[in-house]
Order: sequence, then C-alpha cells, then structure tokens
Amino acid sequence: MVLSDNTIRQMLASGKLKVEPIQDQQIQPASIDLRLGRFFLKLDENCTECITMNEQLKYVEMERDEIVIPPQSFMLATTVEYIKLPDNITGFVEGRSSIGRIGLFIQNAGWVDAGFEGEITLELFNANRLPIKLEAGRRICQIVLAHMDRAADKPYLGKYQYQKGAVGSRVYLDKETYGPVG
Repeated sequence: MVLSDNTIRQMLASGKLKVEPIQDQQIQPASIDLRLGRFFLKLDENCTECITMNEQLKYVEMERDEIVIPPQSFMLATTVEYIKLPDNITGFVEGRSSIGRIGLFIQNAGWVDAGFEGEITLELFNANRLPIKLEAGRRICQIVLAHMDRAADKPYLGKYQYQKGAVGSRVYLDKETYGPVG
C-alpha cells in the first residue's frame, strides 16, 4: 500500500522514517519531492576504453551549484536529502513529470530497498539535442513509499548502504552465483 501524505508526516514525526533535511511543501499527496544535490559524477571517457561489469570505472567528480548536461549525455547526481527507510517500507524513485517534459530522464534504478540508509544517487540522461542546465536545490524527483506485507527478513545492507554524494557503479563487487549458461 502506497503511503499517503498524512502517514508520511506521522512516520517522519515519530522518527520511523528519516528524510533530512525536509520542508513540509516537499510532501505531496502520495510522495516526497527530493532535491538535486551539489555532487555529480561523469564517466572519465579519457581513461575508459570499454565499460565492463568486472572492473571499477573511473569518474570525474564535480561539486557545484549549477551543472549543464550536454545533449545525449549521461551523468550521476545525488539528492540533498539523506533518507533512512524502516525494514517494512520500500521506495520507488521517479523523475518529476515537469522535469521529464523537458527531456531529462531520471532514474536511480527505480527501487530503494527496505532498510536502505543514505543519499539517493540519481542517473540523469539528457534526451534532447540541446543542453540542459540544472541548479542544486531544485526539486528534481520524487520518492513514493509503500508498506510491505511484513518487515524484511534481511533488510538492505548492500554495497550502497550509507552512501553520500553521487556514487558510481559498484557492479564489479557483485559475487555472481549463477552457473554457466547453456
């Protein structure tokens, strides 16, 4: 069940849910607007010949109040807000409709597991043929929170727990347990 604004406010007040810093106008009827932070990562294309899932990627780190995303470009960013989800709440992060309508696609792999704590790393893609200028502090996406049927037996303790700032892919740390294909 998706949490309403009333339930979100109650959970924030009780400390069961943490979203900091937050202003009341960020709480929407069924979501919380999240703001663009000041930390950005761009793949260092001068040091990367080919992207693989087995090696750590090199990124160029940027900290600034404004950033321009060139046409057809990808960048990682972070939210201002630090969140902490209880073991029975999961979240879905989506770009705001108004932002999508200017051609900026926003993801965070879409899902935030119960028990996650940290800032949200956002995946930004400019689908336009024109650059898009973004300002830190602007509402850029929203998180929809939902009750799970019961608390997770194993809440999130993965490789992005407690992340701050934009965090690049850590897929190279995955321990694949699948057998050979075919």
